[in-house]
Amino acid sequence: MSQPTERLSVGATAPDFTLPNQDGREVSLHQLRQQGKVIVYFYPAASTPGCTKEACDFRDSLSSLKADGYTVVGLSPDPVAKLRAFADKEGLPFELLSDEDHAVASAYAAWGEKKNYGRVYEGLIRSTFVVEPDGTLSLAQYNVRATGHVAKLRRDLGLAS
Repeated sequence: MSQPTERLSVGATAPDFTLPNQDGREVSLHQLRQQGKVIVYFYPAASTPGCTKEACDFRDSLSSLKADGYTVVGLSPDPVAKLRAFADKEGLPFELLSDEDHAVASAYAAWGEKKNYGRVYEGLIRSTFVVEPDGTLSLAQYNVRATGHVAKLRRDLGLAS
């Protein structure tokens, strides 16, 4: 197992990244920050039950999040083609980025040791970050729950439900 990266906290500088989206187009955090605050959420695998629930919650809240000045982007280790199929099937109108080598997830300490039914392995840790336009983090959450996460995130950000 690789050495764990120290978890990021509020006030830290968000690691910048450029990754391909569901259409194969390169998207950078720097570009996204030009639009305002960015919600960067890491999820383990497209089209799995929990990840689908979480993505659909973001989809259903997207217009109100945009109205509050937030852009949403999801990152997973899935290849571009799988992200395209996931976006099409679930009608996801936000960027899904492919972090196949999990370098970005590692930089955010969202890749690491997991335990499931007594088995220890490395994988993606469901995590969410809010990046301010200046590149600092105003929220860093690890081991978030897929169900109800967006409602909790809205509460944590002080946004109306």
